[in-house]
Amino acid sequence: MFKFESVEHDSLFTRLDFRTKLVMIVVITIIAFVWESPIIGAFLTLSISLSCLWAGIKLDYLKLVFKVMIPFYVFLLITMGFFNIIQVKTLISQATLTPIEQVELTTFIAIPKNWLWVGGASMSQEGILYGLNIILKTLTMILVIPLAIFTTDINQMIVGMVRLKIPYKIVFIFSSTLRFFPLLLDEIEAIIQAQKLRGLNLEKMGLIRKAKVYSTVAVPLILNAMTKSQKLEIVLQSKAFSGSSNRTYLHQSILTQLDYVMIGFFVLFLLITMILYWGWGIGKFTWLIYS
Repeated sequence: MFKFESVEHDSLFTRLDFRTKLVMIVVITIIAFVWESPIIGAFLTLSISLSCLWAGIKLDYLKLVFKVMIPFYVFLLITMGFFNIIQVKTLISQATLTPIEQVELTTFIAIPKNWLWVGGASMSQEGILYGLNIILKTLTMILVIPLAIFTTDINQMIVGMVRLKIPYKIVFIFSSTLRFFPLLLDEIEAIIQAQKLRGLNLEKMGLIRKAKVYSTVAVPLILNAMTKSQKLEIVLQSKAFSGSSNRTYLHQSILTQLDYVMIGFFVLFLLITMILYWGWGIGKFTWLIYS
């Protein structure tokens, strides 16, 4: 059965407390959001990707993420290249101290003027770079989350979040979602297998027919999910669930010396990147692109 604790071997990330990983998520997300340069953004994305592989996250998972996001990223590059003009000119103007009216973008693709509707439009090189920067931002934010969650036992997550004074009801909802998701995946697989046993051949179907088949899975899946949620409600009521965090826990969440070192590292990394960004412009859109 699919598990969120999918990492099978020990690494630095499996030894860290979940609170340390939450600090990592916050720091990496802030840095990815602030940096505008696709060059340094690519370095950050590559670092997170390699960290995922080092932590034991399967390469198939990373490939799946890229495959799912490709249509969105292609659309993003096209729209940013053609239409994101004012924002790109503003970023270049602020970095080069040039009036925005005098900033000219480099044409990458120009559409002939005699074309219907889109004639005369042009895709700028700067717009493509900005779109690439957004792609790298989203990839970094997407990959840093499984880097923390896939390397942590759900029970350790719960205790760690409670130690952060997060309301236990919120923690319980979060943990229940993580536990229910694999069950839903199993039910989807069981429904698809049942349809195959009845003679359904998905391999020979086109994309549209496959979409119709998968859409029919939604009804029994929702009904089963509602049934499970009702059973869970009955169980919680029978055990007098109050949502109070004042309870005993089987598992412990202890910050070790390694955790304190890594927290200090992430905080220092954030401070250094912010100083370099605001003081020397390292990480801004024009960094290493415009002098």
